[in-house]
Amino acid sequence: MNKMKRLLPSAVIAALCVSAFASAVYAAAWTSSDKYGNWSNGGYIVYNNVWGSGAGAQTIWANSYSNWGVTSNQPSTGGVKSYPNSTKDIGIALGSLKSLTSSFNVTVPGSGSSYSSDYDIWTGNYAHEIMLWMNKSGAVGPIAGSWDANGNPVAAYTNVSVGGHTWNVYKGSNGSNDVFSFVRTSNTNSGTVDVLAVLNWIKGKGWMGNEIVNRVQFGFEITSSPNASFTCNQFSVSYS
Repeated sequence: MNKMKRLLPSAVIAALCVSAFASAVYAAAWTSSDKYGNWSNGGYIVYNNVWGSGAGAQTIWANSYSNWGVTSNQPSTGGVKSYPNSTKDIGIALGSLKSLTSSFNVTVPGSGSSYSSDYDIWTGNYAHEIMLWMNKSGAVGPIAGSWDANGNPVAAYTNVSVGGHTWNVYKGSNGSNDVFSFVRTSNTNSGTVDVLAVLNWIKGKGWMGNEIVNRVQFGFEITSSPNASFTCNQFSVSYS
């Protein structure tokens, strides 16, 4: 009995060492609870980006620019609270791009949260914001030029097939810049987008010219989330 008592602390210590090792193996390469915490990796920048009024706590983790996620606890008070994202700077004129594509794969919460998984593409020295809504849930909607009697945004174009997806397209302004929102007609959690085709479609409508494509971002625009988890399993941007 006394021998067992002497051996027990060693066993406990060994178990703790194994547990600590396992935690280290599965620990993320980077984590932050700072509102504007960011991390550079592989030519991208991962941002926590908690910017909205009345925002709650949010912690971001990342193993790479392609694999990252957040736990976000946002109140149901309306208005976007955060846009955690991975960003790739481009800095090339639209007319000089031969290709610009991106792929993504996400895991998002079920019911009970309001959010969208979307691309935020900036052009013309940030004069134009192009949002590609890949999925959405809850009380969220795009910026538009007008709204119907029920308060729903009115699309400028419907059922537009471009860039490998079918969208309803909205044109509006947030007061600082033009916003062109492409909302998929059905939700998807993974896919590839021909971003260049979308930008050329916009240019063809006369909404913008041959301007610099500043950056491509992908992430989660979160309005409300009761301590919910959002994960980007894969994301990349390719261009030439």
